[in-house]
Amino acid sequence: MTTQTYDRGTGRRKCAVAQVKLFSGKGEITINGKSYEEVFPRLEHRRTIEHPFVATDTVGKFKVEAKVNGGGISGQVGAIRHGIARALVKADEQFRPLLRQEGLLTRDPRVKERKKYGLKRARKAPQYTKR
Repeated sequence: MTTQTYDRGTGRRKCAVAQVKLFSGKGEITINGKSYEEVFPRLEHRRTIEHPFVATDTVGKFKVEAKVNGGGISGQVGAIRHGIARALVKADEQFRPLLRQEGLLTRDPRVKERKKYGLKRARKAPQYTKR
């Protein structure tokens, strides 16, 4: 059995965490053991996942295996994109300025705000009644 070398990247977005392995290959993307077209049927989500490869002009040069858990669909897509970008930088340091310019290396800090007591949601108050 031969061991393949790969580059790792951990991506995070909202509550989702993705562990990405980047192998040299033909461009297939596997998420949690399934094809990424199967996991994310929306074209917008698939384009988001492919964005780091488009930015670095490496479409079809890497095979991606990702494990993602937590969060919802858009959070998971963002986490995978972040993980792929970080793994690409480990694969080749020359990609860093390109990915930085596209904003793919920055972790998106926006998370859901906590609910406050006396309110219905984080900021929505119950209807005010004068009398």
